[in-house]
Amino acid sequence: MYEIAEERGLILVDTKYEFGKKGDVIYLIDEIHTPDSSRYFYKDSYADLFEKGLPQRQLSKEFVREWLMENNFSGQKGQNVPEMTDEIVGSISDRYIELFEHITGKPFIRAEYTDDIYERIETNIANMLARL
Repeated sequence: MYEIAEERGLILVDTKYEFGKKGDVIYLIDEIHTPDSSRYFYKDSYADLFEKGLPQRQLSKEFVREWLMENNFSGQKGQNVPEMTDEIVGSISDRYIELFEHITGKPFIRAEYTDDIYERIETNIANMLARL
């Protein structure tokens, strides 16, 4: 994956893989190489920013963590998650879309859903579980 990232002008800094076991079979149980599980730095500015001791431009979920902390949420017991505005949600989507486009080299095409979102989620989960 790091070769693909490099070809697309990114550096795959680190990533995590989560596994589970069912019987004697080990499964990959979470997404991989997304901003949730990985950090990507922009290759074109990496050396300059590093040399100057400045934070790297990156595609990851770190900006979401920073926003939560700025809004007094750190995941401690008893804390309430602050409500995200449409603007914040849009910026999160934009970053994920940017990463998708960088990695795949293809434009992201948003799907239009008019169905009940909960029904769609339940259907997708049921279909996945049926395949196990």
